[in-house]
Amino acid sequence: MSVVNPRKLSAALLSLLCLPVILMNASAATAADAVNPQSNPLLTKSPLPYELPPFDKIRNEHFRPAIEAGMAEQKREIETIANSQEAATFENTIVALERSGELLARANSVFYNLTSSHTNPDLEALRTDLAPKLSAHSDSIYLDPALFARVAALYGKRASLQLDPESLRLLERYHTLFVRAGAKLSEADKTKLKQMNQQLSSLTTQFSQTVLKGVNAAAVVFDKVSDLDGLSQAQIATAAEAARTRKLDGKWVVALLNTTGQPPLAQMTNRAARQRIYEASIHRGWGGEFDTTKLIEQIVALRAERAALLGYPTHAAYVTEDETALTPQAVNRMLAQLAPPAVANARAEAADMQALIDAQAKARGTKPFKLAPWDWDFYAEQVRAAKYSYDESQVRPYFEMNRVLVDGVLFAAHELYGLNFKERKDLPVYQEDVRVFEVANADGSPLGLFLVDWYARDNKRGGAWMNSFVEQSQLLGKKPVVVNNLNIPKPPQGEPTLLTFDEVTTAFHEFGHAVHGLFSDVQYPTFSGTSVPRDFVEFPSQYNEMWATEPRVLANYAKHYQTGAAMPQALMDKVLAAGKFNQGFATTEYLAAAMLDQSWHQLPAGKTPKAADAARFEAAALKTAGVDLDAVPPRYRSTYFSHVFSSPIGYSAGYYAYIWSDVLARDTQHWFKTNGGLTRANGDRLREKILSKGFSVDSLTLFRDFYGKDPDIGPLLESRGLELAK
Repeated sequence: MSVVNPRKLSAALLSLLCLPVILMNASAATAADAVNPQSNPLLTKSPLPYELPPFDKIRNEHFRPAIEAGMAEQKREIETIANSQEAATFENTIVALERSGELLARANSVFYNLTSSHTNPDLEALRTDLAPKLSAHSDSIYLDPALFARVAALYGKRASLQLDPESLRLLERYHTLFVRAGAKLSEADKTKLKQMNQQLSSLTTQFSQTVLKGVNAAAVVFDKVSDLDGLSQAQIATAAEAARTRKLDGKWVVALLNTTGQPPLAQMTNRAARQRIYEASIHRGWGGEFDTTKLIEQIVALRAERAALLGYPTHAAYVTEDETALTPQAVNRMLAQLAPPAVANARAEAADMQALIDAQAKARGTKPFKLAPWDWDFYAEQVRAAKYSYDESQVRPYFEMNRVLVDGVLFAAHELYGLNFKERKDLPVYQEDVRVFEVANADGSPLGLFLVDWYARDNKRGGAWMNSFVEQSQLLGKKPVVVNNLNIPKPPQGEPTLLTFDEVTTAFHEFGHAVHGLFSDVQYPTFSGTSVPRDFVEFPSQYNEMWATEPRVLANYAKHYQTGAAMPQALMDKVLAAGKFNQGFATTEYLAAAMLDQSWHQLPAGKTPKAADAARFEAAALKTAGVDLDAVPPRYRSTYFSHVFSSPIGYSAGYYAYIWSDVLARDTQHWFKTNGGLTRANGDRLREKILSKGFSVDSLTLFRDFYGKDPDIGPLLESRGLELAK
């Protein structure tokens, strides 16, 4: 569950390149039409409310000319700034940089944000072609000596400029961005850096596209419906529909998510069928047509070499310096502190399941088997049912998708922040299932637009995330337009969409990112919304999960989809009590992925492994970290770890951010519980002190101002039922 926040090119273009590609409707427009502002809607500001992109008018052929025109326009703007004969001032240099690139940002916001939702081969090819060009364009800005000289001159006399706090921080931020981008390097080293950046852009684009193709190709085909025993009739119908779309009539297809674990494993009674799904998932990328090991070899080596060129011992050192963690050592200490109790809990959970397997075998008079990874979710559900007397099939009827959205997610936001939501069916969308809501404050003043794209598609990347189509900025007079993406299987027409409780929690999580973007109230686009360190950006989303189980909110949306009856209190109590169940597994699989990320990126240049050694390296890294449990694989294995290998930067050396942010989130949850809970006063305090500030103030300073003290790991451990070793 991640946030994707495409920023202005002048702030951080490279963060854009983590995104896959968009499909828009075909058009007979000519090349000449595509560069004509009257026929290419990307070349001019959108006339729609809040500058929502005019999706009904945008065509595939509009992207290249708009992006190329945007680069050319920004190049002229940058040359004007850099070559000005006037002495550098905050207005003619820093503010001018903030204003530059508006056309490029607008085109990229459609091309790169929506590409993750709706791809096709033609635009994948376009993205492959554009990635190194955009990287070179970014380098031409940050490695321009004349431009950096002006920034550096202002930075050197910043104390005498009498800037307001946000403007001073913007100047300091630009200086940091230029230095970290290599502005102080020699001309020869700048040339090397540019080549590395373009290579990384191309390689990470290839990784992203290969993973998407691989996860689609790995879908598991079943010849007999009996293999799907345990799934609901709606799920079986979805599998049959997936087969028909692949022209496999009379068969059933279980599509995969881009994670190691797959939801059907919790329900399917056929052990061999579970094993097929698990092995299809775990073996993606390790050879064959969609192998990614060679790409990993090249990406990791280039990142290490790039870090060395910039003066850092490792890529992880480069990344964490600009995060709240500051150093890889701080990350290592935190992860190492959590691993032993997580693994101990996972082993205890495994023992409970093994005991159940043995007892069932004895009762049937059959030979017991050893718990395997494809068994975990299935037997965890049985242990959950035994301990809490419920399973997902009992609760799903109470989690109908529209009720979860309107009476759950949006209701909580209304109660907490006074927000009001009006669906706008008159506004165009990029895919028929997308919904648009206009958001207003309690006093009726307009806030922005919120788009909802919750259904899975074959041409949509896996996972869940938030994007910004338009970022708030007082300087540019813009209000936010944000979207939440999930991957909920769409049932056959006429059937209800019933969610698992994990999917419900994910919906609340992603809306936490959305309000972070919607509440932004900053002057400069560089600081807007979710433009904060990765190990802070997940904090508002993880905190927002608490409202999924807040009794007043839960009672408002947990209603039977057929009768409208409220979820029985006894069942609701079991759902709430089960919150700490299986946390050993959940924490261990996450930590394994986070530690794997660090292992790849804490390697110095010249010490990174070859593709042939990738599997051995992964196994050794997990063993060294103490998280190599056979039954608990990493949430992502290296070959499909898109968080860290699908972008020149992305979440590389930063996947730890989720647990780091969760410390802040659980502290905030504790604060709410001890200060009156779900009240407007509490919501307004969080909005004022954190959610509206973006990165205009240091993130930890914001948190301390809200919480009243430094972060405390205690509430996180309590929430997961973990205890640190004495």
